[in-house]
Amino acid sequence: MEINKNSLNITKAMKQLSTLELPIENKLEVFIFPINSNQFDYANTVGKLLESVADFALSRKTKKYIGKAGSMKLSKEVRKKFKDWKTNTGELGEFLLFCFLEGHLRAPKILSKLELKTSSEMYVHGADGLHYHKLPNGNFQLIFGESKLYKSFNEGLRQAFKSIRDFKLSINSKGQETSGINFERSLLSSNLDSETFTEEEKGFLSSIIYPNQDESSFTVDDAFGIFLGYEVDFEKERKTLTNLAFREHVEETVKAEIESKVTNISKHIDEFDLHGHTFYIYILPFSELDESRKMMLRELTS
Repeated sequence: MEINKNSLNITKAMKQLSTLELPIENKLEVFIFPINSNQFDYANTVGKLLESVADFALSRKTKKYIGKAGSMKLSKEVRKKFKDWKTNTGELGEFLLFCFLEGHLRAPKILSKLELKTSSEMYVHGADGLHYHKLPNGNFQLIFGESKLYKSFNEGLRQAFKSIRDFKLSINSKGQETSGINFERSLLSSNLDSETFTEEEKGFLSSIIYPNQDESSFTVDDAFGIFLGYEVDFEKERKTLTNLAFREHVEETVKAEIESKVTNISKHIDEFDLHGHTFYIYILPFSELDESRKMMLRELTS
C-alpha cells in the first residue's frame, strides 16, 4: 500500500533543522516553518499542504467517490469533518502529525481519528491516527499517533507521554468512550472496509493489527508517533536583526533549546513506564501559537 503522495509536501513546506538519535532507536526530528522577512511564513506552508487535507480527513474510498463529483464537493466534505477552527485546539496537530508520519517517515496511514467523526462536534477518543511502518529487517511497527500543541515545550512533551501511558492503560478521564490499544485494534479491524483496500491489502493489514506469530513471517511491535508544537518568542530579534542574521538566530536557538531538553524524554519514558516502544517525535515551534493555529486551520479548511 502506497503513501499519499501529497503528504510528501511536508518536506517542502518545512525546513528540517536536525535529527537527534535517542536511546533504544527512538528519533526526534526538529523542523521550523519557512521564514520570510523575519517572520514564520505560515501562508507558504498552508499552500504546500492544502492537497494533503483530504488525504488526512477522508478515507480513500470516500475521497475517491466524492472526488468524482468535483473539488467543491470534496472540500465541503472535508470541512464537515473539522470542528470550528475558532475553538479547535487539536486538529492542526493531528493533521501535521499525519503529514510527518507519511511524508517524512514514509509510514502509510491506515486510519485517522478525523475519518471516524460522524459530525464536526464529535470527538473520537484514543489515538490521533494509526500508521504502519516497515523496518529494514522486514518486521513492522503499528504506530499510534499523539499530538500536542502547548505554549510550554516541557509541559507539552510531558503531557504527550502521559496521554500515551493513559492510552496503554485504557484510562479515559472523560468516561465517554472505551479507549486503549486493544480497542483501537478492534476499531481498525471493523473499519478496513471503509477504505479502498484490495483483498490482499486487507489481509496484510489484518496480519499487522492481529499478528499471528505461527503464520506470519514477520513480527509487529507497537510504536508511537508524537507531534509537539510549542511557542517561541523572537519579537525582539525580529525587529533588530537582518534577514540573514534572524534566520541564523532562530535556527541556532531552536536547535540548542531542543538539544538541551532531550534528556526529558528518557525521564518521561521512565516516569510512565513506556520502555520497549519506539517513539518518532516531531517538534515544530510556532510564534503566537493560538493565533497561528487558528489562521492555519481557517486557511486549510475554508
